[in-house]
Amino acid sequence: MPQSSVDKVRPRYIAVEGPIGVGKTTLSKRLAESFNYQLLLEKSDENPFLERFYQNPKQHALSTQLFFLFQRTQQIQQLRQNDMFEPIRVADFLIDKDQLFAQQNLEPDEYELYLNVYQHLTIDAPVPDLVIYLQAPTRVLLDRIQKRGNQAEQLIELSYLENLNSAYTEFFHYFTKTSLLIVNSAEIDLVNNEEDYQQLVDYIMSVPSGTHYFNPRPTLL
Repeated sequence: MPQSSVDKVRPRYIAVEGPIGVGKTTLSKRLAESFNYQLLLEKSDENPFLERFYQNPKQHALSTQLFFLFQRTQQIQQLRQNDMFEPIRVADFLIDKDQLFAQQNLEPDEYELYLNVYQHLTIDAPVPDLVIYLQAPTRVLLDRIQKRGNQAEQLIELSYLENLNSAYTEFFHYFTKTSLLIVNSAEIDLVNNEEDYQQLVDYIMSVPSGTHYFNPRPTLL
């Protein structure tokens, strides 16, 4: 990383969010490496209900959602037990968005049950200094999902992805819990193009508090 970036003030805890296929895990890994931060990842591959959910969403939504809720809660509890009240890390999930998926996927009576479980867990998650919300059109998301070739994800229907993408947009439209950076990731390559990635890193280090938008022009490889 260039020296100019290293010397700037950076957030101590960053959460990267966005719908499936937008690249949040890949960006989280790159930021953790660049900043030498601890990496906290969502462990979707450990959820035994996820593939069944993609095959039959209505039948397996509740079990899938509760597994993720317990998993994320356990991760947060482990952080607390490790006395990480002043975190230096980057995560590819925000616990607040858990209810977004629940509202999207559960029937009303299932959602009530989910909320009851959620409230009894009394989640006390540390608040990130900065949330990065990666945006992309649904067709771009679907194309990326298809290209990365995860067999279970190939079952995702366009209508589900459209509804999920809309839910994310609405969720972050009203998000005020901490600083928010909304990134248009449709035309830039944060994985293979170093200049695109460095533009974002430089912006992260200079962005003030509040909600901001990052819509860079793509650079050529």
